Amino acid sequence: MIIGIWGLFLALCLLIRGGRFLIPLFPLGSVAVGLFLYFRTPVLYVEYTWWFYFVGSLIRRIIDQQSGYVTPGRWGTTALLVASISLITLIRRLPKAYHQDGVPFILSLLGVTYGCLVGVVTGRLSLQFAIGAMGWVIPPVFGFHLFANWRNYPQYRRTIQRVFVWGALVMGGYGIFQYCAAPEWDRFYLNNLTATSFGNPFPFEIRVFSTQNSPQDFGVVMMASLILLLGGQGIARFPASGAGYVAFLLSAARSAWLGWAAAFLAFLPSLKLKFQIRLVLTIVLIVVMVLPLANMEPFAEPIQQRLESFSEAESDVSFQDRSQGYQALLDIALTEFVGSGIGGRLSRRLPVTTIGGADSGILPLLFTLGWFGTLPYVAGIFLMLFRLWMTKESRQDSFSSASRAIVMGCLAQVWLNNIFAGEMAMVLWGFLGIGMMASQYYAHQRQSRVLVQ
Repeated sequence: MIIGIWGLFLALCLLIRGGRFLIPLFPLGSVAVGLFLYFRTPVLYVEYTWWFYFVGSLIRRIIDQQSGYVTPGRWGTTALLVASISLITLIRRLPKAYHQDGVPFILSLLGVTYGCLVGVVTGRLSLQFAIGAMGWVIPPVFGFHLFANWRNYPQYRRTIQRVFVWGALVMGGYGIFQYCAAPEWDRFYLNNLTATSFGNPFPFEIRVFSTQNSPQDFGVVMMASLILLLGGQGIARFPASGAGYVAFLLSAARSAWLGWAAAFLAFLPSLKLKFQIRLVLTIVLIVVMVLPLANMEPFAEPIQQRLESFSEAESDVSFQDRSQGYQALLDIALTEFVGSGIGGRLSRRLPVTTIGGADSGILPLLFTLGWFGTLPYVAGIFLMLFRLWMTKESRQDSFSSASRAIVMGCLAQVWLNNIFAGEMAMVLWGFLGIGMMASQYYAHQRQSRVLVQ
């Protein structure tokens, strides 16, 4: 009821073009509802948080367009604030985390805490620094929040599966609408961006970013949704897959496409034979449904051009820019022991390149956290991966296997996207948390069976 009332209030305000009225109310009201859900119905809080990562940026764009100017903060700030409520779990459960296999989370949080401290010591305290720090800190905190609720894993599994099915349908459907209609709030957003890789603010010329901040953010979120749809059940997954795959292709996010391929290759062998057969049949049905749409104008031309670029890497400008940027920066990044801290300029001695901060995960990690912060951060992730691959029960649980595959799909993009901060980090850490939740739940079941025997 609370979510419905808040959603209806937001919709009515936007319908009467009351965007200015929502500038302070949107983040404050969203956090207030999140706090209520956190203490009253924790499972719904997780669902509510994921929905904000799905559509929060879209609501903010409409507010900005109706207000006539870009309001302060990043477009995903409200979603970050809602997710930051999970800090309460960290504070309450941290003393017990060491005894409940939470050491990997502690290690990674130590790494990002180090980056925050370097930023504070170098005098960068500001609103921009706070938001940037949240982009690094909150995703692993939210992952820890999921892990800490491992006893209720079956409930969270059902909820998250449902959220991503309907999320794929909403994001995919809106992405197709965005490509065909170029709504005024999206045109306003594109006209206020310095990035030129989003296409033009006209129908059939936009690189689809749907309800997210960018095509790459949308690609990673949709990649996770589509992998979960492969292992899901229910009739809703087929229209969700149809809309999702078409919008996913229209995003032209090649790194997310590669991430999907890596996730699929990790997902299929991890299942038992009966699940593998069901997965192959699902893929066949999706291909039969999506292929005619992808080959139909006005969708066919941009999709085919982007697919052809895989075989023409030598003449691809984006690929060349990233390759040259890596050659110029990687050797310097490997010598960053202290790091510049979160919110800092990388280094005055860096050569000028066309590679951006979001075009890689390795470079921002080394430049921001240095080796002192990177080593514990990466060690925590590797310990979790080891734990996930050692969970034998995943062969019987397609959701657990899909979660592990999504993590691999995210990590496969580490050379192409900054998957350690912002919306992409939320997908990575969210599914690391879900995977660890499943692992801990099944480990407890094994121990219980041994005690009974």
